[in-house]
Amino acid sequence: MTAGIITVDPTEDRTSEGATRHRPGLLRQLPMTVLVFAVVLVIFVVPFVFIVVQALKTPADASSLSMAFPRTVQFWSNLTTVIQAKDFDLVVAFINSALLTVVSVTFMVLFGAMTAFIWQRRRGKIGFAIQLMVLAGLVIPPAVVPTVWVLQSMGLFKTMPGLMLIEITFHMSFCVLLFRGFVGTIPREIDEAAIVDGAGPLKLFFTIIFPLLKPVIVTVVVVQSVAVFNDFVNPLYFLPGYPTVQLTLYNYISDYLNMYNLLFMNVLLITIPPLIVFVIFNRQMVAGMTSGAVKG
Repeated sequence: MTAGIITVDPTEDRTSEGATRHRPGLLRQLPMTVLVFAVVLVIFVVPFVFIVVQALKTPADASSLSMAFPRTVQFWSNLTTVIQAKDFDLVVAFINSALLTVVSVTFMVLFGAMTAFIWQRRRGKIGFAIQLMVLAGLVIPPAVVPTVWVLQSMGLFKTMPGLMLIEITFHMSFCVLLFRGFVGTIPREIDEAAIVDGAGPLKLFFTIIFPLLKPVIVTVVVVQSVAVFNDFVNPLYFLPGYPTVQLTLYNYISDYLNMYNLLFMNVLLITIPPLIVFVIFNRQMVAGMTSGAVKG
């Protein structure tokens, strides 16, 4: 009579042990996950739902500023009124803001990438001077009155090129920092090989380095486009009298009458484009911001 041989599958033990070992970690992470979702819900979802609800209401219902769903939905009426207000002022504002955003962000990408490349590759006095200017741009707050005086002396006050120059200047430091972190991951051997092949400084940058910066370029374009498109203060101070999307909110606020349903419909319309941009380029933006965090 032969004794039976009992075999034990080591995979089952490891699997069960691993499940037992990881289960407490998952349980410990659950409260933090719930907290993060609650914060996101309160900060982002609830305000957006509030905007949508108010945009659907009649003037009487919207005056209460409550989260209650409207008894009478007035979406199309509010939409057409906002678009046609003041001879299609919102349409003109969208054109102005789009032009301001495209031109400003284009120069931010070009100047920011070139400055970051020089800063990262040259560690001498030039790199130190660039570092001081970038830090000054991040730390020193902009002064409105001296800036207005400078623009007036240049003949650029109350002009679109003047506002573009302001946007480029105020956002340049952040762009340079993002580009510098990514340029640091590009080996210097690539520069040396291109120089040996006869490439000059401009050819080296635009044909070799600049195409490699695509991930961080997407990040800069998305972040700065939303920032410039949603800017309220700079157009108010440096381009008075010309509508941009944020300044159109003044059309529905006064000392005697506040049309909250039209105000929130306007807010909804100018919120949709940045929201779509973030949804489409979310992964590319995160990848661009993290790719330069560790130098390769």
